[in-house]
Amino acid sequence: MPSPTADLHLRLDLLNGRPSAVTATMTGTPTHTVRALLALHGFVPLDDTMMVMARIDREEPYYADQAAHALRAEGVAVDITPRLREEINTEWTWANYPMHWCTPDEVREVSNDAQKIYDDIRSGRLVIHAHAHGWTTVAVGTYRDGPSVHLHGENHLRVEAGQFGGPATAIAEFERLYGDAVRPGPAPATDTELEAEQARSPSESESKAADAQPPTRTADCAVTDAGGTDHETLLNDFLEAHGTWEKWRTWSDDTTHAVHESLVLRAEFIHEADPSDTQWKIAAYESPVGERRWHATANTVVPVEIMRVLLDSLASTDAAEIAAGSEITETTIREATRPLADAGWEHAVDGRFIRWQAPGDPPGGVQFDALAANAQQSDLPAWTFWRDGNHGRPGWAVHFSPRTAAAVLQDVAFEMAVGLDGPRAGTGPQSRLRAPSPAAPLRAAAPSRTR
Repeated sequence: MPSPTADLHLRLDLLNGRPSAVTATMTGTPTHTVRALLALHGFVPLDDTMMVMARIDREEPYYADQAAHALRAEGVAVDITPRLREEINTEWTWANYPMHWCTPDEVREVSNDAQKIYDDIRSGRLVIHAHAHGWTTVAVGTYRDGPSVHLHGENHLRVEAGQFGGPATAIAEFERLYGDAVRPGPAPATDTELEAEQARSPSESESKAADAQPPTRTADCAVTDAGGTDHETLLNDFLEAHGTWEKWRTWSDDTTHAVHESLVLRAEFIHEADPSDTQWKIAAYESPVGERRWHATANTVVPVEIMRVLLDSLASTDAAEIAAGSEITETTIREATRPLADAGWEHAVDGRFIRWQAPGDPPGGVQFDALAANAQQSDLPAWTFWRDGNHGRPGWAVHFSPRTAAAVLQDVAFEMAVGLDGPRAGTGPQSRLRAPSPAAPLRAAAPSRTR
């Protein structure tokens, strides 16, 4: 195999406007060998100096890294920009992946098989005769140099569901299975397929913009408001400080997940949430594949220190204990709110609500909703921690579902009562006390089940 031209240099980077597509920009004298190697790894040409890889399984960073190793073995100088390197080094998973028992490598294998089917359809090697829609898409087709097949699923979940000796048998069986739902030809392209196609044929201006992208990472400045940037920093600091938590991403760069190694505690951060919309979602599960036990949400303007205490509380003790949560009882209500009583907050009962009011300004409080806490099915939060405005229209709020661990609630309550207004004694959970305080009796009756 001939050696590449000595002056050839290759830069791999993310394509602007597409979360995971990767560009390969060549400077010097591109050779047929280099182009062939890039094509072997899924790159297609955009112009004389640039090629792009756009897959339907969002695994472009992984396969770009494989391409870099192969090209370097051939003597090609390859640079990987910091933002692409971060994607390569970031573990990720698909949200609500149906085959939850698969390891990451097995998930990648399934997705790559789906990618091969997609590539065969695009290239014309696999001709689709008919399709049908149900809860997913199914299709029947024939390989030009092979068998006829039934396909099941879309995008990264498309699989071969059966093989047949020829198209007549395959089509007849397909019509028997799906009847009136059968439509001729291939199914309309999915959004993911359309995005990939667009990435493979960007406009001239998009190509130049991608080529001109500086190799320095600026993601920390992606959120223009100061609060958003502070929350980004908090997430990064939390992951760096707690080795048992890992950073995961989904196919979209809109969110980042921090996941405990036990997989029973997870925090989702939405990078560019609209002002006052939900930015943090916390979830606790009974097991890695079990039902959700409790959850919490926080909007974009929640103080960073509140979120810091909440995250550190999740990481400060046994994950299974925190994930298990707490039943709603008079004892757990008293335990969760003891820092408020100790700080002199007044509380009162108003129908189904128990409210603790912060003394002085700015206004703030904690609200417990007995109806939401005891309802069998309810989207209403059982606990609301808020500040500014009033409990109906707060400036910021953190919401907790029923069964939230009382220890977590107590840590956030301590920060509300002491941390925001008083001297700060530390940066992590400070008030975890397990026994109810006799000095702070609860004057409201324990909530009863509301019909």
